[in-house]
Amino acid sequence: MSLDPRHRSRTLVDGPDRAPARAMLKSVGYDSESLRRPLVMVAHSWIGTMPCNYNQRDLAAEVMRGIREAGGTPMEINTVSISDGIAMGTEGMKASLISREVVADSIELCGRGYLFDAAVVIVGCDKTIPGGVMGLSRLGVPGLVLYSGSIAPGNYKGRDVTIQDVFEAVGSHAAGGMTDAELTALEDVACPGAGACGAQYTANTMATAIEFLGISPMGSGSAGATDPRKNSAGYEAGQLVMDVLARGQLPEDVMTREAFENAIACVASTGGSTNAVLHLLAMAREVGVSLDIDDFDDISERTPIIGDLRPGGRYVALDMDRAGGTRLLAQRLLEGEKIHGDQPTVTGRTLEEEAADAQEAPGQDVIVSLDEPLKETGGLVILKGNLAPEGCVIKVAGHEIMQHRGPARVFDREEDAFAAVSERRISPGDVVVIRYEGPRGGPGMREMLGVTAALVGEGLGDSVALLTDGRFSGATHGLMAGHVAPEAAAGGPIAAIEEGDIVSFDIDARRLDVELDEAELERRLAAWTPPAPRYERGVFAKYANGVSSASQGAVTS
Repeated sequence: MSLDPRHRSRTLVDGPDRAPARAMLKSVGYDSESLRRPLVMVAHSWIGTMPCNYNQRDLAAEVMRGIREAGGTPMEINTVSISDGIAMGTEGMKASLISREVVADSIELCGRGYLFDAAVVIVGCDKTIPGGVMGLSRLGVPGLVLYSGSIAPGNYKGRDVTIQDVFEAVGSHAAGGMTDAELTALEDVACPGAGACGAQYTANTMATAIEFLGISPMGSGSAGATDPRKNSAGYEAGQLVMDVLARGQLPEDVMTREAFENAIACVASTGGSTNAVLHLLAMAREVGVSLDIDDFDDISERTPIIGDLRPGGRYVALDMDRAGGTRLLAQRLLEGEKIHGDQPTVTGRTLEEEAADAQEAPGQDVIVSLDEPLKETGGLVILKGNLAPEGCVIKVAGHEIMQHRGPARVFDREEDAFAAVSERRISPGDVVVIRYEGPRGGPGMREMLGVTAALVGEGLGDSVALLTDGRFSGATHGLMAGHVAPEAAAGGPIAAIEEGDIVSFDIDARRLDVELDEAELERRLAAWTPPAPRYERGVFAKYANGVSSASQGAVTS
């Protein structure tokens, strides 16, 4: 539908009474002519503390150039970002999921405060992607999201390495399998420059998902952060947003129920991060789409894994780009009728039309044929049972054991679990339980990559299971169940587990249970008392008081 391209900014800058606003805007470089054009927000999360978003200032400049040349006036805003990789294993990791809400809130606040007509949101590190989509969705203005790109892999002893290798090396070092010098040599080369973590971890999982969702131009995210094509993608995004504005296309026009099903299918088909469950639930809520945790299991069950990507597979994100990228993945899934090809995207073309432009590299084996999938069903599985009445999430990339039964080793903090792993106090067959790390209890639902990677590094990845009301990194692999809901801090059954209780995983039956009769479980829960809040004031306390269950996306109201 047609839309006045200055449908909001006229109120901000037009007329004699708006002279004070114009005067202030002119003080920072705008002139009368630029203020008569549509005002377009260019939001990003550049921060000088990590590689993930480090190229976003330069990318924003290209986006703004595209907007100007297409007849708009760009205005740059900045929001925050927390690096999961740096904060992992510390109290700082609690800030990560909370930052998703802050990113969304700050984009919404600036969008409403400055009455922008349209928006380009540049995203990179894990939580900035859903946060950016959520903020744009709340504004209800024409816009799109642009991923700033993956980091290139490092090279250690002749092989590609990523941050996952460094985390797993910590476990190997603790087990005596790596010297101090070798660990330092690996950390020196694992992250060679700007860009988000380099395999199908959370950032690249969500970058793929938003292209299948239609809110990000298909193919725009595949080029790495330092690839010269990324600047071209930025310029084209600036040009495109003016077309989106002219067409009057809003985020809810593309982010339909079918589009979310497409996004889930792409995550399942690439063995993507379990964090996609939280984020897609939260994003769907912002546009009024009904999405349930069980939808992920249903769609994953009918979607084969065809992307041979780390952490479950062999290749990194830039290998997928070279193979043919998201267009090739979409083409494969369309061939098998696994996704809805008629869904609109921000480019003005359908998903099927975008996929038709796929160019497959000769001989590539990163994205395989549906006739010979890596696994017949997708990577996301939802378990329920007496330990997770609302569900929990597990990633099954094809290499994990499908059943496990063992004694619980119970920890009320991630740090305590990591110490037990480091001190070799976890034995084959154990079930590590980490609780009070959920959305409310943490608060902030920390990722457990330090623990899971250390288990793998010590050679226990195939013999130890883990469950938590916290989260896992996209780099996690093995029999690891996260997002157990209700969480311990809300009186969920995970709060009742005691050391030595027998816990069973049954992936085929979709069950996670503690072997206690109902009466004993109820007796323990009746005797349970909630722990004191870990934070009495500030953003952590505010978040804990307002956050929903992980089964609902851990959103704040």
